[in-house]
Amino acid sequence: MIRKKAFVAAFAAASVIAAAGMASAAAGGAFDSAEAKGGHPRRGPKNVIFFLGDGMGTQEITAARYYQGVQNKLNVDRAKYTGFDTTYSVKPAAKPPYLPDYDPDSASTGSSWATGKKTLDERISQGPSSAENVPGTNYQTLLELAQKRGQKVGDVSTAEVTDATPAVLASHMSLRGCQGPADMAACPKESKAAGGLGSIAEQEVDHKVDVLLGGGRGRFEQQITGGPYAGKTVVDQAKDKGIQYVTDAAGLKSVKAGKPVLGLFSKSNMSLEWSGPAASLGKGNAPQACKENQRPANEPSLADMTAKAISLLENKKGFFLQVEGASIDKQDHATNACGQLGETVNFDKAVGVALDYQKTHPDTLIVITADHSHTSQIVGEDASGTGLPTGYSTNVTTKDGQTLSLTYGTAGYGGEGKAPVAGGPSQQHTGAVVPVWANGPGADAVLGTNDHTDLFTVLQGK
Repeated sequence: MIRKKAFVAAFAAASVIAAAGMASAAAGGAFDSAEAKGGHPRRGPKNVIFFLGDGMGTQEITAARYYQGVQNKLNVDRAKYTGFDTTYSVKPAAKPPYLPDYDPDSASTGSSWATGKKTLDERISQGPSSAENVPGTNYQTLLELAQKRGQKVGDVSTAEVTDATPAVLASHMSLRGCQGPADMAACPKESKAAGGLGSIAEQEVDHKVDVLLGGGRGRFEQQITGGPYAGKTVVDQAKDKGIQYVTDAAGLKSVKAGKPVLGLFSKSNMSLEWSGPAASLGKGNAPQACKENQRPANEPSLADMTAKAISLLENKKGFFLQVEGASIDKQDHATNACGQLGETVNFDKAVGVALDYQKTHPDTLIVITADHSHTSQIVGEDASGTGLPTGYSTNVTTKDGQTLSLTYGTAGYGGEGKAPVAGGPSQQHTGAVVPVWANGPGADAVLGTNDHTDLFTVLQGK
């Protein structure tokens, strides 16, 4: 069954979640349950695991699939249902209607599924307003709702855990860059010193997330500027709240259930899994394979963090877990093909961990998607003459022994009429729909073409 999104309503008011979308989501879930249980009424999922491949549009996931060999299916291909989501954000305005911004960032798109409402780029689970520097209304998130239901909650990322995607679940902020106490210059009214909720790192600790794993140790080592923990670090704040604190793979392995855990495995973003040739203008390098297994041993893989998070979150009331493969996007920005491919493949391994868990826990809903599309394109390996790419290209040798040519052409020119800049600036996101895969109770609600705001309902098992 295909749910029909009330696009006009969503376009007119950023806060709308179409009633038709919610009703048909329930109908879709009933269809899935009837098929699995011989016509009995649907029961919602006990556990929900949401996977977000940052910047993992159709080109990025296809490139990873081809690199691994066309006969070797990815774990996402095991999901029973597939659909597409639109991802647009909105532009500043004093009041509705909020006009669409077709090429969004990770903060606004994350806020879409975390709260079910549209907002401005750069904004973290906070409503739109007349300008970027004017805070909006804080929106309730999926994590906060799960905690109200008495469920355990987890948030895992290969980025800093204060970055946009992990931040949207457990914080509210007008600008995504206000990540630690020392980063609040652009958000002065929201600091603890001004009586606000504090930086993203402080809010994540105040939320007492049961499992919070990833990078960003540097944000948590900053000193708090106001409130009862003024003069102490955010790590001190976490420890005082009874949160277990670990900084390497061995420490994570030794963590026991019973108390919340904060695992910060690098100062900034976590290390990349793969490396390889740099992109260059035009046709690019002679083909070569990527160098795999580059991550330092003291940093856990995303699959390891996912498995540990699931084991720590299991309980009678169920859990909600978000897992982000963050550097697919970051390496797409950097025209780093092997970095991008390695992060996608290892994100897919984490998806496999959850799908294997689901085999023995069929009351678990798994949803996999991207927050927005990105720049990389698969192009012809034999291009020549006027057919050469105008952007930056990399050629890699796949496990089929063939050449996979990826080109990046959304940034890099010095200005109109000027030649490309060597090395190039950060590539842009793109505005295409993104794929959505799902398995488990209510999974068929992702069928058709919907909007990221609809995931807010799907991820509650409604």
